[in-house]
Amino acid sequence: MLPFEQKLPDVLSEFARTMATNFPILDHLVRRIVDMLPITAAGVTIISEDYQPRYLSASDESAFGYEQLQAQLGEGPCLLAHESGEAVLIPDLAKERRFPRYTAHAWSAGVAAVFSFPLRHGAQQLGALDLYHNAAGELSDDALRAAQTLADIAAAYLLNAQTREELRDAWRRTREESLHDGLTGLPNRELLVGRLESAFQRSRRSGKTVAVLFMDLDRLKAVNDTYGHRTGDQLLVAVGKRLAGLVRPGDTRSRLSGDEFVVVCEDLDDPAQAAIIGNRLLGALGSPFHLGSVDNDVTASIGLAYAEHGEYTPEHMLHEADVAMYQAKREGGDRHQVFSERLQHLVAPATGMERDLHLAIERDELRNEYQPIVATEDGGMTGFEALVRWSHPLRGEVPPVRLIPLAEKSDLINDIGGWVLSRAWHDRKPWRGHDGVTDLAIAVNVSAHQIMSKGFADVVAEVLNGSDASPDLLTLEITESVFLRDSEYALPSLGRLRDLGVKLALDDFGTGFSSLNYFKRFPVDIIKIDQSFVVVLNRSPTSKAIAGAVVGLAHGLGMTVIAEPVETAEQHEAVTRLGCDSSQGFYFGRPMSSLAIDGLLNHHVRERVGACELVPTPRVPDPYEGDRLVR
Repeated sequence: MLPFEQKLPDVLSEFARTMATNFPILDHLVRRIVDMLPITAAGVTIISEDYQPRYLSASDESAFGYEQLQAQLGEGPCLLAHESGEAVLIPDLAKERRFPRYTAHAWSAGVAAVFSFPLRHGAQQLGALDLYHNAAGELSDDALRAAQTLADIAAAYLLNAQTREELRDAWRRTREESLHDGLTGLPNRELLVGRLESAFQRSRRSGKTVAVLFMDLDRLKAVNDTYGHRTGDQLLVAVGKRLAGLVRPGDTRSRLSGDEFVVVCEDLDDPAQAAIIGNRLLGALGSPFHLGSVDNDVTASIGLAYAEHGEYTPEHMLHEADVAMYQAKREGGDRHQVFSERLQHLVAPATGMERDLHLAIERDELRNEYQPIVATEDGGMTGFEALVRWSHPLRGEVPPVRLIPLAEKSDLINDIGGWVLSRAWHDRKPWRGHDGVTDLAIAVNVSAHQIMSKGFADVVAEVLNGSDASPDLLTLEITESVFLRDSEYALPSLGRLRDLGVKLALDDFGTGFSSLNYFKRFPVDIIKIDQSFVVVLNRSPTSKAIAGAVVGLAHGLGMTVIAEPVETAEQHEAVTRLGCDSSQGFYFGRPMSSLAIDGLLNHHVRERVGACELVPTPRVPDPYEGDRLVR
């Protein structure tokens, strides 16, 4: 066996191990090529769509010069291999006539033979791998085949690196968007809480005061009712901009929801300074807002809370400021109220919707609905995802986008999440009794609050106890927020859940570049490709390429891939071509009650879901579209 035939498997193994890492494999690869093949130097050049060569890697300084020479002269075997997609073999440079300028310079630099191999992926040309020798002579057929294999390795690495870079950029954009309010561009609750935590740490070191001003507009509803919600949105944007000129550069402006704004002031020498800022805000908001042909007068109610070097949590301080704000509103609005001991009794009891949510479980106002999850290839039923609903006795159906933040704000997310989990595991029992239907899995969304809370694994264990069903039929769906909040605590917590035998799914995968690292560190069994990729698969080659890379990587690591939401036949065909194992979405079925599933399963033993005869409903807007137990 020739030396390079003995070393090639080792190179391929090294490549496989480092494909998804930041290891500089191209630099390593070109050096290994020189070690393997009868050549003296090697280099890789990537060429852009406008045929501009860009040096990438070289085995040594001489190869670096050879690669740059072709870029400088605009001719050479590298460019031809890239353009033609075929290898360009020059065993004797002295006899080469196609590249007169390159030949003369390369020969004088000591190059006697050049062999260029295209870096290609299907019809896509990326550049070329160049092999140099200081003596004329042919390469054997085996050496040529090995060289093209190594060129394909370099192309695969470049494509993987490009995909990882696109994922990184996508994560950065998505992360930035996820931390800011979509209407005003101001920091949202998540970013505000993070900044408050940092402010408390600095306050404990400096001894200075942190203040929170919680502001609620008094007349936004009247504006919406009179001029429409578009004008109301314009007013909210205008308020956010006006706040910018009223606070200090280091202060944080935030919009929580609706007409609620929060200002965080740091480094105050005296708490009274915050009251001065509050009066300034009230005065500035009193001036009319000119929105097109409409002048709007608004006032605000502001609640103030202080953290003077004590042990505060962001949620506690926001709640104190919120209570003070409501007191200001009860006194007529257009004023600010400082939180004090006389308002302390209002902190503990929940009010309004929060109070109602406390009673929702015992009043049997919550229910689960279940959306089918099917095998992508043939439509075979694999399980259901549980989705929580709240039917308020007066307000009607409360959308999850309001229910979940309210549950988190009022510290009820653990109770509600536990109820959803227990009910879902109980509801799936009757599904096993249908002829021709095997055990079906149930997926339940789990919030970061639940994962991070002590005893959550015990809650899951208690739900599983007493059941003869296999624990791996329960899937707990988590999002990247679990890892972003406290990855060091999340790891042992997830490990305890895996020890119970349940499966873990990473939801909305593709919204974060760091997800690639999660594969190595966290015990994930399933990934659910984010809807931002699924809905544009047939329109965006980039999204299709990234999603395909994710599916291949997940399968290589023994994971299952679920695509959602699949809403059309075209999307179903696209995710099938990608190789997604399972799918979920309106194309297969809408969320339904546990009782409705009986009829569904009776139908399923006769017809596959993928036949599109299961739920022949038209695509219409849905108030729960895209919901989850937690986001």
